[in-house]
Amino acid sequence: MTTTVAVARIHDLPPARAGGNLLDGDLALVEALRREGAAALEDECRAFGALSDEAETIADGFRANEHPPELVRYDRSGLRVDELEFHPAWHRLMALAVDGGVAGAPWADPRPGAHVARAARFLMVAQVEAGITCPLAMTYSSVPALRLCESGAAWESLVTSGRYGEGGALIGMALTERSGGSDVQASSTVAEPDGAGGWLVTGAKWFVSAAQSDAFFVLAHTTGGLSLLLVPRQTPGGELNGLRFDRLKSKLGNRSNPTAEVELDRAQATLVGDEGHGVRAIMAMIGGTRHDCVLGSTAVMRLGTAEAIHWAAHRSAFGRELIEQPAMQAVLADLALESEAATAGAMWLARQTEAAHRGDAQAELVRRIAAPVLKYWTCKRAPQQLGEALECQGGFGYIEESRLARAYREAPLMSVWEGSGNVQALDVLRALTRAPDAHEALLGEIALARGGDARLDGELENLRATAAAVDDEAGARRLAGRLARALQASLLIRHAPPSIADAFCATRLAYGSERAFGELPAGLDLAAIIGRARPDQA
Repeated sequence: MTTTVAVARIHDLPPARAGGNLLDGDLALVEALRREGAAALEDECRAFGALSDEAETIADGFRANEHPPELVRYDRSGLRVDELEFHPAWHRLMALAVDGGVAGAPWADPRPGAHVARAARFLMVAQVEAGITCPLAMTYSSVPALRLCESGAAWESLVTSGRYGEGGALIGMALTERSGGSDVQASSTVAEPDGAGGWLVTGAKWFVSAAQSDAFFVLAHTTGGLSLLLVPRQTPGGELNGLRFDRLKSKLGNRSNPTAEVELDRAQATLVGDEGHGVRAIMAMIGGTRHDCVLGSTAVMRLGTAEAIHWAAHRSAFGRELIEQPAMQAVLADLALESEAATAGAMWLARQTEAAHRGDAQAELVRRIAAPVLKYWTCKRAPQQLGEALECQGGFGYIEESRLARAYREAPLMSVWEGSGNVQALDVLRALTRAPDAHEALLGEIALARGGDARLDGELENLRATAAAVDDEAGARRLAGRLARALQASLLIRHAPPSIADAFCATRLAYGSERAFGELPAGLDLAAIIGRARPDQA
């Protein structure tokens, strides 16, 4: 006779975080949504925040990442099809995001704040699974470039439809080649007229993101110079349009999103913008995708902060909850400061970008320099912040059951995509040279907090002298970082509680930034900083 004894499993692991609301649980995001012009759309964002925090949605994020797409080269008849097969979880997440207005829908929405609200939704859904944000970012950002294209109106109607699958479209980019990453002039892809007003593109692209897209922007050399062309995935007859997918990349992170090496053989295409001005044309799109890199970095920092605080609030060691222990409090507060500053900057940039799209020349001037400034700094801080957040969970943070292991692999990506740190820092110098009024416009924005903190006042005066440093390429990163921290400090002084603004200025301006997280000076209100960032506050 066999006797079965039931043994209760007793452990001290915190419960998984789910079932809340990613908007209501993030006070910094709620406040930014309101002040940056999207208060009227708050309820829509709140409904999206609830869907994004459902247990099944979070589980889909794990599933999509654990079952990456597969390239199917041939069908059962032996015909070359080069199709991509996804786990159903990928399609559910994409439908949630596209139908929820995170792709191109804001361009067809005349309501003020539509693009700001979209930024908030992007920030929330990126916490679920960052892989889906690549096609979302490129599709959203494609609209200004599509408007430079003869066939762009038809594509724009699909991109802005707010529908995933039939009736909608995704847009990707095929820019990078083996010969060079940021040096697109080194491209060997060529395009020739087809005799009927179109073009035929031939070449090879080494890094094609969102390989399942319905059309791709492709850089190629024409007789007039480097030009931008729009290459549909299929011909009007439904056949693959001269595209041959050689393989999918095996990447450090972003595994649910297919990135491919693709060959083009006389692929039918339409010219975008003027011949020979391909870089100018694609920059109409990259300005948007760079902003989404800022949002993506902000999202993983918010996820790291929320998970670390949740863990510390439910985990005990040496007779006390971790969140009550001074050393852990210092780390958690520092993570929260970085996250709130990133959120303030990202959402402020969303408002500037929306205003620029609506014709505000001053907003465009500010955005011209603020975008590379924030892209540089926010994307640089994300990997450091995620590493510290992961450490708060100890060994659990390093295993795949934690949401932070996956987020940690995603964190460096935003700094690589759409221009590395050096590219962004040098772009800041370029803005100082070509648009010197942009520097003064950004300093004017920072100066709106003048008198609120002596440390910022002093840094502002120092930064006014940087216009003379436009030839200092070696110091470009330091300048970009200083401008970013000053802008974040200004936003927090004006809009955040005094405990947040004081701590940020004390640690990012006067105290310096070259330090590990948790090395905070005495006298800061750590409990207030952590309490504001707690995800269970609603």
